[in-house]
Amino acid sequence: MARQPGLSVRVKLTLSYAGVILLAGALLLAVVWVFLLRYVPEVIEAPPGRLGSTAVPDRSDLLAAFAPKAAVALLFLLVFGLLGGWLLAGSMLAPLTRITNATRLATNGSLSHRVQLEGREDEFRELADAFDTMLARLEAHDAEQQRFAANASHELRTPLAITQTLLDVARKDPDRDAGELVERLHFVNTRAIDLTEALLMLSRANRRSFSREHVDLSLAAEEAAETLLPLAEKHGVTIETSGDLARTTGSHALLLQLTTNLVHNAIVHNVPDRGTVSVTTGVRRGTVVLTVENTGEQLTPQVLSTLAEPFQRGTARVHGEHTGVGLGLAIVKSITQAHDGSLTLTARPGGGLRVTVQVPAAAPGG
Repeated sequence: MARQPGLSVRVKLTLSYAGVILLAGALLLAVVWVFLLRYVPEVIEAPPGRLGSTAVPDRSDLLAAFAPKAAVALLFLLVFGLLGGWLLAGSMLAPLTRITNATRLATNGSLSHRVQLEGREDEFRELADAFDTMLARLEAHDAEQQRFAANASHELRTPLAITQTLLDVARKDPDRDAGELVERLHFVNTRAIDLTEALLMLSRANRRSFSREHVDLSLAAEEAAETLLPLAEKHGVTIETSGDLARTTGSHALLLQLTTNLVHNAIVHNVPDRGTVSVTTGVRRGTVVLTVENTGEQLTPQVLSTLAEPFQRGTARVHGEHTGVGLGLAIVKSITQAHDGSLTLTARPGGGLRVTVQVPAAAPGG
């Protein structure tokens, strides 16, 4: 917003310091003057018989001697207050100047700069540390968004390139089986639609643009398991659901999507045969806990740390029939954060993954 030009904070502080010192000096001189008046009468009459002797000074003589000295003292205090206040204000505002410069750099797109204010803990150091933390998060978020945009562009370009290739082949070979071409085009188009819907779901979760209602995660877990049962049977995976009521507050559609994504990932990224998926719910210390475990390959810490990033598919980026679009856990993470919860990924000792989602429990009686 446009503002009228005004005095700098340093000038204001300098004038304030000088004003306080000048006022304190004036009050001190006033006290001295009042104290002296108690012992000096207005007019002193000479005693009889002492004419011609040295005159005794009265109040007017005292005022004539005191006033110039008081004026000089006040002038000195004014100059001292202005100079001292200017230097003191500059010293006090130096950290704020560094923070302002860092803010300008961040405004111009330089998020790598840090204030790194030295010294002991105080209000300015606390502000600088909070600003550095904010810059670090913004830099990490910006890098994440750039990776996401690059990956999304690649993922969206892939089905279009495949479609273009199939159409070019069909145009050059009119005798090619049209049924096979239509089938492959249908498969590629379906994956493109799934990817687009996943991106929209991710965007919706990040915006937190949803109405809140009471949701029981135990029922969502049972619904997701029942929906994905045919897929589990096809992969030879057994789904086990257990747990208590897990009431929370949020979007039923998003929380059901969260549960469905977790169960789907647990089924797809499992051992080839006789795999298991365990889904449990419960309440722990005011939070609703949803845990999904699955058997599978041994996961390294490096792989585990990137699973919740967009377009990561575990140990390999395989485009199988049910491998998804690589946004499953990214959507889970965004939905969890949109519900003020936390997501924890843990590698199971015998292979596989344990995913724990914790969200605030619904208020009792709500």
